[in-house]
Amino acid sequence: MAHRRIGILGSGDVAKALGAGFAKYDWEVQLGTRTPENLQAWVTETEGTISVDSFSDAASFGDIVALSVLGAAVGDVLELAGPENFDGKLVLDTTNPLDFTQEGPPGLLFGGTDSLSERVQATLSGARVVKCFNTVSNAQMVDPTFEDETPPMLICGNDEDAKKETEEILVEFGWPGALDVGPIESSRFGSE
Repeated sequence: MAHRRIGILGSGDVAKALGAGFAKYDWEVQLGTRTPENLQAWVTETEGTISVDSFSDAASFGDIVALSVLGAAVGDVLELAGPENFDGKLVLDTTNPLDFTQEGPPGLLFGGTDSLSERVQATLSGARVVKCFNTVSNAQMVDPTFEDETPPMLICGNDEDAKKETEEILVEFGWPGALDVGPIESSRFGSE
């Protein structure tokens, strides 16, 4: 695989699971967050080449960028990261459009005729967005273990080469491959 630098936008469990996973497989990792100082202990405890900086620095750093923030924060984060920093890059969209503002289980921020991934692709028109990793828990994203046979990871996106690159990453991480469910609009139905 030619790409070995990834910028991960986020500082929660998904971002840290992916950051540790990419670092385990000898990628240089930079997490982007509003508060880099809050991740310094995690960086020290995690093996591999990992740094933490701003959203724009992480987006610039990565040959590939993973978007791993709460769905409600995606617009703000992409603005802070600078959409121009994504041009030409594979963007792994791991987000879900969940609304945590009400008591009880989260609902959807929106859906049916639109998806968060479509909004990400529209905002990052120069990027190659692939929806990935959002259908499993963060504990299963890298080196997955299931009681039965590990299924392929659901992905969708508009760029065939980007989906092939994504499948290479998935295989490196222990997945048997990817199940391509179609263009980015498919995230409305199968993967969001």
